[in-house]
Amino acid sequence: MANKSARLRKLSLQRSVPKETSAAKPRPKAKNSDEHVDEKVKISSPASLVSEEERDMVHLKANTAFKVLISARICAAIWSNISDCDETFNYWEPMHYMMYGKGMQTWEYSPEYALRSYGYILFHVLPALIYDKVFSPNRMLVFYFVRCLLGFSCALLETYFYKSVCRRFGVHIGRLTLLFLLFSPGMFIASSAFLPSSFSMLMVILSMTAWFERQYALAVLATALSSLLSWPFAALIGVPIAFEMVFLRRQVLDFVKYSVISLVIVLAPIAKIDSDNYGKVVVAPLNIVLYNVFSSSRGPDLYGTEPWHFYLSNGFLNFNLVFPLALISLLTTAVVILISEKPDQRLPNFLHLSPLYLWLAVFGLQQHKEERFLFPIYPLVCFCGAVALDGLQRIVFFTLKKVTRMNLSNYLRQTNFFAVGTAIIFVLLGLSRSFALYKGYHAPLDIYMELAKFGSSNSFGPNSEINVCVGKEWHRFPSSFFLPDNRWNLRFLESEFKGQLPQPYQPGPDGTSVVPPNMNDMNQEERSRYFDIGKCDFLVDLETNQETKLEPNYAKDTTKWDLVHSIPFLDNERSPKLLRAFYIPFLTEEACTYASYQLLKASRGQKGRRVGVK
Repeated sequence: MANKSARLRKLSLQRSVPKETSAAKPRPKAKNSDEHVDEKVKISSPASLVSEEERDMVHLKANTAFKVLISARICAAIWSNISDCDETFNYWEPMHYMMYGKGMQTWEYSPEYALRSYGYILFHVLPALIYDKVFSPNRMLVFYFVRCLLGFSCALLETYFYKSVCRRFGVHIGRLTLLFLLFSPGMFIASSAFLPSSFSMLMVILSMTAWFERQYALAVLATALSSLLSWPFAALIGVPIAFEMVFLRRQVLDFVKYSVISLVIVLAPIAKIDSDNYGKVVVAPLNIVLYNVFSSSRGPDLYGTEPWHFYLSNGFLNFNLVFPLALISLLTTAVVILISEKPDQRLPNFLHLSPLYLWLAVFGLQQHKEERFLFPIYPLVCFCGAVALDGLQRIVFFTLKKVTRMNLSNYLRQTNFFAVGTAIIFVLLGLSRSFALYKGYHAPLDIYMELAKFGSSNSFGPNSEINVCVGKEWHRFPSSFFLPDNRWNLRFLESEFKGQLPQPYQPGPDGTSVVPPNMNDMNQEERSRYFDIGKCDFLVDLETNQETKLEPNYAKDTTKWDLVHSIPFLDNERSPKLLRAFYIPFLTEEACTYASYQLLKASRGQKGRRVGVK
């Protein structure tokens, strides 16, 4: 009886083990499951997470994926441009003021309007101050330290996202998502940008990953951080998460509890920081919503409008083939469900794909459009593009099977040519676009680096103020972090631009709470911003073949200006659209026209305090 009972227990254990697991040969257990690169998916993985087609598939383990991602993000931090003057004047400049007591102020930071949050700025100031106190670097290195920190954070969250997609939707969709994240020019631009929309992108990665993992408390908290600390409109991404919790899972009390807790722990300290800095009670997220949504005579349209197809063309430039794939992800998923005999339980449902469509629908209807408005959904473009490509492979496989009547069993193996071909084209176009951005438009950052050579110069007295002037190139000023110290001032010359320019913060420790003069919320020109060109020590300008009375070619007047340094800068108007958008070796240089981005200094013959005169 004892032997019979033992045999029965043994038989019971054998039946409880999945067939494929019991049939497999025993393998030595790895010390660390993330040690190996391109390791095959283990047969012992749960059947619900790893399909039969994926069992022999190679993929990057988490630690290797992070190493690859961090390499790409650090490159972006060093080589990507500042593509939006809003990043400079609304974020880098207030940060410079909070660290060094000097910076430019826009009307959004006037206590009269209080649209921007100092809480978001302080979130970046704290690590920068630690770095500055410990290493005492020049200010330009602080700038790049913050960008590298942003890139590191992005790579860390992307790794978390990649692992979750692999577990929840399969290794194939996961590795495609990783590839698209890694080589997309959009992620190259957004990953290290100091913008609320970039921070919202990071929080979208976190909230979506937590949602996939059914960690609803973290998903709600990440959405609250995204919408309250950085950009209130990012709450739109949380709508599908709320819908699932409230209507599908009936977790109403949990949703309310998580929302209230997140609201308290996020909004309370932000309101306190902003109120202290503005000198009055301020809820900045509420103010920016009121201005953008409920303002009749003002609003974002004052700063320009774009046609309906702006985001389509922008999406293709930043994601090439992946963007149209992402737009059809819902369609391909629906077709796959219809043609599948046994629907894959891991296929994304409508809710998983809906944040992308919801965001494009809402922001596409707005007349005022900017590239940075799409930053929050960049990871979703990569994910939905991967879902669509996987779906197209399944559809192609189904078609081949019906047409050839062959007994095909592995859709990944039979349609590998389709995925590989798409991936190769995407990578080549992505690298081409990223390199075109660097080669064509990186000159402003390089030119301002030249000013550092004059930082230790004895040509000026110890208490002299040095004026760096800009005319039409005001919007490409990278930030006061590129000026050696507080003796250096950014000055504006009158140009053809007739909108409102920033002005320096008011002096004193309470500069953020003082209502500055000559500010308006109608983007109307304020002539008090203009500086006397005769007092300029340096001038940064772009030399083109177009001149006006207010925008002359300063470099031609050699009696007043000496050329210090010049770097080629792509001339959009005189270059072919395709070759200015994508870099093609040799052909781009021959077909495109480059202007000269110049750093000029006042000639020695000018006033006695000019450069080179002691």
